[in-house]
Amino acid sequence: MSDRKRIYLCLAHMSEAGIEQKYIKEAFDTNWVVPLGPNVNGFEKDLEEFVGEGKRVVALSAGTAAVHLGLLNCGVGPGDEVIVQSFTFCASSHPITYLGAKPVFVDSEKETWNMDPELLEEAIKNRIAKTGKTPKAIVPVALYGMPYRIDKIMEIADRYEIPVVEDAAEGFGSKFKGQVLGTFGKYGVLSFNGNKMITTSGGGALITANENEWREIMMYATQYRESYPYYQHEKIGYNYRMSNICAGIGRGQMTVANDHIAHHKHVQKLYEELLNEVPGIHVHSQPDTGEYDSNYWLCTITIDPEVKIKGQENAYKTVVTGAVGGAAGVIHAASSAVTDCQPNENVEALRVFMDQAGIEARPVWKPMHKQPVYNRGAAQTGHGVVESDGVCQTYGIWEGPAGIAYVNGVSEAIFKVGMCLPAGPYVTDEDVKYIVETIKSAIE
Repeated sequence: MSDRKRIYLCLAHMSEAGIEQKYIKEAFDTNWVVPLGPNVNGFEKDLEEFVGEGKRVVALSAGTAAVHLGLLNCGVGPGDEVIVQSFTFCASSHPITYLGAKPVFVDSEKETWNMDPELLEEAIKNRIAKTGKTPKAIVPVALYGMPYRIDKIMEIADRYEIPVVEDAAEGFGSKFKGQVLGTFGKYGVLSFNGNKMITTSGGGALITANENEWREIMMYATQYRESYPYYQHEKIGYNYRMSNICAGIGRGQMTVANDHIAHHKHVQKLYEELLNEVPGIHVHSQPDTGEYDSNYWLCTITIDPEVKIKGQENAYKTVVTGAVGGAAGVIHAASSAVTDCQPNENVEALRVFMDQAGIEARPVWKPMHKQPVYNRGAAQTGHGVVESDGVCQTYGIWEGPAGIAYVNGVSEAIFKVGMCLPAGPYVTDEDVKYIVETIKSAIE
């Protein structure tokens, strides 16, 4: 085991031809090392061709910045409410708080793990009844690249006249009914973080169809400077433009984007085949309806609660002192080994077992409505029943000073049994076989 290179979830992978370096060198040679320039313009054009549908794209410093500007241009401000998927990374919800608004978290449906459309409509109707206003925006998320039920979500959003900001940060190149995610709503969000489908080391983009809105977003991203010979600011803007150096990496990455997506899909198929006969381990796959085309940014599994893992008796006995699956040195040291909502002990034991075998694995995202920053002081204020495909589900309504949640229990249940497995371009067929054999050997 010690002779093997560590297998990471999704490691940044440059083009074999080194095209990224060509564009970076051009930036240095021409002294374009600022947040504008030929690479930024070129990268935006490449992205516009990639997403299609006549869209315009603004390259930004982060996907989080794209969510922020999308919500800002939807008119979100202090006292407003924004509906957002609970089962996601914090970048989907934190910008709501940046703007002084309150997130309204909506739980997931079981097939895609993404926003439940029926529960979404229940939340809208309930917020209107309670506040007299419709939420300012809806933020669905392509969890691990899986497309959301955008047809149903858009139908509901259009009926209530609520703009949709698609968080396709994890869904670069994923499609629903043949159309690229991020091109259905008023705005679409992409991310090019170091572990995404393509990378600019750090960065993101906002997609829009409206030329005037594209110009407005560009203004907000560059400190909202008016056209005077001196700096005149009539609105608060942000320093969110992408660097010409980072955009050079992005231009090179666009030449291998489709290869990366194809590789992730290939790895997913391998996991499906090799883990098919392993009792208690289930690979999460897209619904077999022909509508979904996931990029499988990360491949995910669920582990039945009764599966016993070697070392399980030691799970959560030691306080974690460093980052797990994140940037070391930028986290608070945990004060306790446990929280009131965490993965099952066999999930944590398998993570540790794989880590010791040189494999990076990670729990799925902890639902935002279970995060202390949003649920402190929250209390249940109601409940209801929603029908989904002929099945009636109960849900609870939780409200607190920092957030509101419409919860059916799906995302929390998945969080307790879910795990992410490596899928990036550096993950070979032999690596997948080794990962699967490691999982098998971990089971008692």
